[in-house]
Amino acid sequence: MVKPIVISDPFPRELDLIFTKKKLKELKRKYKLIVAPKRNKDKFYEKNIHNATFIMGQPDLKKKLLSKAKKLRCIINVESNFMNNVDYEYCFKKNIHIIATSPVFSIPVAEIALGMTLSLLRNIHNSHFDFIKGKEIYGLKSNMKSSLLTNKKIGLLGFGDLAKALYPLLLPFSKKINVYDPWVPKKQISRLGFKSVGLNEMFKECEIIYVLAAITTENKNLIDKKLINKMRQNSILVLMSRAAIVNFKDLVKRLKRGDIYVATDVFPNEPVQKKDPIRKLKNILFSAHRAGALKTAFYNMGEIVLKDMNLISKNLPPKFCKQARAKTVRLLASKPVAIN
Repeated sequence: MVKPIVISDPFPRELDLIFTKKKLKELKRKYKLIVAPKRNKDKFYEKNIHNATFIMGQPDLKKKLLSKAKKLRCIINVESNFMNNVDYEYCFKKNIHIIATSPVFSIPVAEIALGMTLSLLRNIHNSHFDFIKGKEIYGLKSNMKSSLLTNKKIGLLGFGDLAKALYPLLLPFSKKINVYDPWVPKKQISRLGFKSVGLNEMFKECEIIYVLAAITTENKNLIDKKLINKMRQNSILVLMSRAAIVNFKDLVKRLKRGDIYVATDVFPNEPVQKKDPIRKLKNILFSAHRAGALKTAFYNMGEIVLKDMNLISKNLPPKFCKQARAKTVRLLASKPVAIN
């Protein structure tokens, strides 16, 4: 039996990051891998795309090149962000699936978001460093600005994979969950017992706001000073998706007032410059774009890729990776990752 051909071009990922040794053996047993070079990719694709059933990676795939890919069934984006480098319209017309492995990061990001929230509410991180410095404060006096997560009014800005992984973790603490997502029907939100709200209401009323939305051509700098200045005193903003959705200059100005708290895993420019003034702010909890970067998440990536490849090979639709949708994929504008 002739094996289906897979063009392997996963940069910035590597196959041994995505697949365990066992799963990599399975991949090679079921499929014939042709590895794309780092240089002269145009010539490589011109020569090989006509034989490929799968492309594992996120190369530039314009219509002229795709028109030669008569056997192509699926493009598997293992960087995990749909980018504006594929002729999506042509792929949809020719029934070429376009999928991404982003679901693997949802649970790791959700768990660290909860951890960062609890740390901000109870000042766990600062208390730890105070103890190391010999400046710890005991008892009630150390908790004068602390509060519980229990019964807090929560806002979820974005109701995609991240939010759907996070809200089950929040429900034991509070059922007061408000959602803003113009791409999700209000009925879908209300069926879960949540309230669909506008941005102004969310920023005025919610005590903890999670930013979980994908960046699009329509929501860059969506969270600006108008919204940030509506935030209640002692409220918390947890940024876990993409930095571009927040105007960081406006955010820093509000943080300097000292009356709100922020946790963020992402920044406008990474790595953050050593002398960036944001590092000196006391009411912000930092994470260096590491929320989803776990070995288990990357290995799960290989698991779901193989599952969907097997389904597609049986003429069944993929169901484990995220599928590009004709109505929304052209609006996505995520910045490609540079560090695994």
